[in-house]
Amino acid sequence: MESAEQTNQIVFYGTSWCGDCWRASQVFKRLNVPYQYVDIDRDEDAAALVQRLNRGYRSVPTIVFPDGEVLVEPPNLQLLRKLGQLISSD
Repeated sequence: MESAEQTNQIVFYGTSWCGDCWRASQVFKRLNVPYQYVDIDRDEDAAALVQRLNRGYRSVPTIVFPDGEVLVEPPNLQLLRKLGQLISSD
């Protein structure tokens, strides 16, 4: 599995049943920001990565940015700020 740094793309790790994942995906949609979605219930390697990033927890959404920053269960304002930084740097 390629990292966000290797693909220069945002990688969004989530699950189909997660309300916070749905909420965060709406922020991406509203700003028209592309990302790669990975369902950790369907990808064992992704689930293991999420657990490594979150000290053993399967916390979602876990969002990995090309600059190496990782946001875990970010509130909308934090996610909007990060996405705003990416949009303004393009």
